[in-house]
Amino acid sequence: MLALSGLMMLAGFLLGSQPLPAAAQTQQHQTQTPAAKPAPAVKTEPAKPDASKQDPAKAAADSAAGAGAAAPAGAPAAEGTSGLPLPRFVSLRSDQVNMRAGPGARYPVDWVYMRRDLPVEVIQEYETWRKIRDPDGAEGWVHQSMLTGRRTIMVRKDKAMLRRTADDTASAAAYLSQGVIGKLLQCPKGSDYCRVEVEGYQGWLRRNELWGAYKAEAIN
Repeated sequence: MLALSGLMMLAGFLLGSQPLPAAAQTQQHQTQTPAAKPAPAVKTEPAKPDASKQDPAKAAADSAAGAGAAAPAGAPAAEGTSGLPLPRFVSLRSDQVNMRAGPGARYPVDWVYMRRDLPVEVIQEYETWRKIRDPDGAEGWVHQSMLTGRRTIMVRKDKAMLRRTADDTASAAAYLSQGVIGKLLQCPKGSDYCRVEVEGYQGWLRRNELWGAYKAEAIN
């Protein structure tokens, strides 16, 4: 009888008449549980980078951001670390000037200028390095010792008329080729002309025909 009873219980278990073991019940319940909803996203403020580990070029750009961006055309926007206005025009001091990718000697040289007195625009400062923009729009970093405050201009128009007076009807003192460099002598306030000297010739050149002076800049 015991053997027959045990056989019947085993058959009942196999036919599903008996409850599943606890482990099987648990597994079945887990597979039928709907997927949980993901937790809502939480916005967190990103950690601020350590200023001591920032790249100098990026640090210089960040410090100048906003200062020159809103500057009115032809007018300096702010002061650099040197106390001089930014942006401003200067010129190259030497016949060979290396323009680097960043403010330091460890940065690669992107360009070598072989033209003394070329007018360039200082747009950023970092310690003893200056970020410049040349007449073609190229930008890079040069050491401050390679720059001078001497003001020069580059002629932007071929056969530009150098006039004897600051007047559209004035006669020509000379005709200037595009790319010629000269000295900037004077830019009266409110005038469309600047007085320049190019290869011994002095006269007046329209501001929109030269690179080296801002539209509304007054130079006496």
